Amino acid sequence: MCLAVPGRLVEIYEEAGMRMGRIDYNGTVNVACLEYVPEIEIGQYTVVHAGFAISIIDEEEAARSFDVWREYKESAASAGVDLFGNKLADEPVSNDEG
Repeated sequence: MCLAVPGRLVEIYEEAGMRMGRIDYNGTVNVACLEYVPEIEIGQYTVVHAGFAISIIDEEEAARSFDVWREYKESAASAGVDLFGNKLADEPVSNDEG
């Protein structure tokens, strides 16, 4: 399944001659190519698919999208699965090695 996810542009930089950006996805930051949205500015929201920012959206549209994702996540969790239909673990997974 392919998903296009909204996020807020927090940094613009160049890498290998391409315009790149750091995108904040509601607390998780990752990079995306900005070549398809050359007019985007820091602080604006964009929809990213497969590592490419493909459109610019306003803050209201981003908030609506986050609300829908939250509803999907809550609905899936109440059914005991994640957003992809995978069964949720009965207990939280710990990364502690002690």
